[in-house]
Amino acid sequence: MRGGPPGRRLPDLTTGPIGKTLILFALPVMGTNILQSINGSTNAIWVSHVLGEAALTAVANSNQIYFLMLGAMFGMSMAANIMIGQAVGAGDRAMASRVVGTATLFFIAIAVLVGIAGFTLTPAILGAMGTPMDARPDATAYLRVIFAAIPMLFFFAFMMMAQRGAGDSRSPFFFSLVAVGVEVTLNPLLLMGIGPFPRLGIAGSAFATLIGQGGTLIVMMIWLYRRQSLLVLTWDEWRAFRPDWAVVGRLLFKGLPMAFHMMVVSLAAVTMMSMVNGYGSMTAAAYGAAVQVWTYVQMPAMALGAAVSSMAAQNVGAGRMDRVGQIARVGVIYAAIFSAVPIVLVYLLDPFILRAFLPGDSPSLPVAIHINSIVLWGFIPFGMAFIYSGIVRSTGAVWPPAIAMIIALWVFRVPLANILTPYLGADAIWISFPIGSLVSLILAAAYYRWGGWRKSRMLPAGPARTEASPSDEITRSSP
Repeated sequence: MRGGPPGRRLPDLTTGPIGKTLILFALPVMGTNILQSINGSTNAIWVSHVLGEAALTAVANSNQIYFLMLGAMFGMSMAANIMIGQAVGAGDRAMASRVVGTATLFFIAIAVLVGIAGFTLTPAILGAMGTPMDARPDATAYLRVIFAAIPMLFFFAFMMMAQRGAGDSRSPFFFSLVAVGVEVTLNPLLLMGIGPFPRLGIAGSAFATLIGQGGTLIVMMIWLYRRQSLLVLTWDEWRAFRPDWAVVGRLLFKGLPMAFHMMVVSLAAVTMMSMVNGYGSMTAAAYGAAVQVWTYVQMPAMALGAAVSSMAAQNVGAGRMDRVGQIARVGVIYAAIFSAVPIVLVYLLDPFILRAFLPGDSPSLPVAIHINSIVLWGFIPFGMAFIYSGIVRSTGAVWPPAIAMIIALWVFRVPLANILTPYLGADAIWISFPIGSLVSLILAAAYYRWGGWRKSRMLPAGPARTEASPSDEITRSSP
């Protein structure tokens, strides 16, 4: 790779069979998502069964705020991820290192500011959401710990995404396995004060997250340094390092629209949560349980979307636009199939699955079953739209997916829920979900077919390559 010494060969996503490569790259990503969802589900199970439905409502409200902040940072991380992928695809280690160094400083500074502001404004944020009063004390305690941990949590997420951008989806899976193992173990210990551990109540779940991800981040950074990864700079490199303001400009110019995109999605989720809160803790707890199920249903599409984005970015950097189109076609078909399978399983097993998150005699249980009966099928078009948007963003065309999501959520989903509420009650909220997903698919597919995204780039375009032979392969430093 240009600009650095040779190292262990990274997986080359610009050659080989697309379907097989996509699946092999996506499986560790899905495994990572499963681990993270298991962690969230374990948290919800312990909180609901030990502290009750009001506490589960507190966690659901707090997580919506956390995901709003995380979504904004993910948008910027995606910009860095795409630049790293394009640099790797073009064989330019020096550019990849400049992106990593500059993005690291940028994310640390932003995360510290977000953490301080969020910790200070937690009560006002929960009040603006209309969080039920019986859930607000727990939500405040939980969310303040999360905001205090934001710098470490954000940087952990950034490094996980950066490894995928460099072509490695397996290492993030193993680091997630460690982090989730620690969190799942500590959660009940800190929640209930078992053995020598202090009884922290709901804040214990947040501290488990901080300890699990923070400790794993330290291990990850040591591991990357020892392997001389292109994703970390040595001490000598840091002393000579100067932020690349052109990279900062691209992070802002390309990252802000993606951050805006993620925030639009998260803000819509917060708005929907606020509407659900108006029906009381019973409905809010049912919604929180249903959302736990949705995280698993979305996993295949989310994993495929991450794989598609990384694959497409490397192929864009290598000038292989012919493969980008093939990746899109295969990705959309896989997303439809692999989204439908878990949806069918949930429809068949819904009462038993939801009992993991709600007591069997809970009045919220039938409400959660009813919510799933209306919402679940909409995740099929959602998954297909996610693939199209990932392909478009991989070139650097970041505004069209954001605009499409604004239309789907804020022109259709949220207004529709408000307009139909006087006639359908809470069902208006549930019906708006699949309708919004259909709109997002129509818009994403239309722009993929007729839009000008193929001419966009995050970095200067490299020379086009045809199918590479073994002698053409670039030796890259391992992440």
